Amino acid sequence: MALKKKPVNGMKDILPREMAVRDYVTRIITDTYNSFGFTHIETPVVEEIENLTSKQGGENEKLIFKILKRGEKLDVSGAESEADIVDYGLRYDLTLPLSRFYSNNENDLPQPFKALQMGPVFRADRPQRGRYRQFTQCDIDILGEPSNLAETELILATATTLANIGFSGFEIHISDRRLLHTLVFSCGFPDESFDDICVILDKMDKIGLEGVAQELREKDFDGACVDRLSDIFTGLSKDSEGLKVLSKKLGEEAAGPVNNLLTIMKNVDASKTADFTLVFDPTLVRGMGYYTGTIFEIIMPEFGAACGGGGRYDGLIGRFTGKDTPACGFSIGFERIVLLLLERDMKIPGEHTQKAYLIEKGCSDDQLTEILKKADAGRKAGHRVLVTRMNKNRKFQKEKLSAEGYEEITEVFKGSPSEGVSQIINQRY
Repeated sequence: MALKKKPVNGMKDILPREMAVRDYVTRIITDTYNSFGFTHIETPVVEEIENLTSKQGGENEKLIFKILKRGEKLDVSGAESEADIVDYGLRYDLTLPLSRFYSNNENDLPQPFKALQMGPVFRADRPQRGRYRQFTQCDIDILGEPSNLAETELILATATTLANIGFSGFEIHISDRRLLHTLVFSCGFPDESFDDICVILDKMDKIGLEGVAQELREKDFDGACVDRLSDIFTGLSKDSEGLKVLSKKLGEEAAGPVNNLLTIMKNVDASKTADFTLVFDPTLVRGMGYYTGTIFEIIMPEFGAACGGGGRYDGLIGRFTGKDTPACGFSIGFERIVLLLLERDMKIPGEHTQKAYLIEKGCSDDQLTEILKKADAGRKAGHRVLVTRMNKNRKFQKEKLSAEGYEEITEVFKGSPSEGVSQIINQRY
């Protein structure tokens, strides 16, 4: 039986064109974040299953790729539960592994610690545009900084990175989980309903305020509570003024998170150099269970959905050490950013000229040596040079090379003098 040549569902092969864009984006991300003082680290893709299922990852904990025990430890026939046959899992994000990393290496790290981490993560999710089961995440985190300087730096660094990649006019939505709690409970909803209400509130951009109110009533929530919620959101603007109005409606309990958000928004707007808008969004939820304060999300008009996000998670490291540590992070949606660039058919800025030499079968060793010397000289001059054998279908071969970005294609025929080779320059097929 023939082996299956297609990749596993939800995962993909990456062709040279996309790989070039990914490498370019990676370079910009690394260089920009390094300039803000973030240090590159790496963690394993495999984590203890107890860590991954600690009720910190929200719905993502249902999407873990679990790893069976190996060798004699795997006793399927004697297993009474999944725990008897599973001990590890593939990470579903980079935040939990970073928290374990910091807990294990805190004494060897500077304080506060500014981490940059890029790598593959895995979720058994339903594949769709810009969403895969294996995908690259790109995170920056500041650990050990309790003030909102952390949020301010994360937002500025991320926005600058996106601007350096070539994006403008995007939005970063911001809110605070504490404010969301106060809002929901001030309406009189029961404590245990918080998560269910958040799921519905998160749909506000799609179904509007009336749609949210209707869905809450369909879930048999008290009508007076729903009316109170509708009253709070009616006419509420998504800016600092809207935040101040919300503060008046919610009273003293909202003062802490409101002042926190106002300070962040003021400092970011006064310091930013990238073309983006910081938007207060009271319906912003974020799905992870570890968020404790400020949360944010990147919205790209071209994509129509989140292209990154993050927030403060002051309690997660304490799950490993027994001592809470201030922590805040921001993740760029790497796969969606690359998708948008490919759809733009972007040309990588500053990309070296690409040259190709097609050598006809039967060319002499002297001819080949001369071409190899020319190729070496071209590489030393900063060009990308390919030396390859000429195919029978030269036209198709040149079309493929041209599509890959080769601007100069030289054909070297058997017995032809070096000055007499046929050269095709800047021709697109």
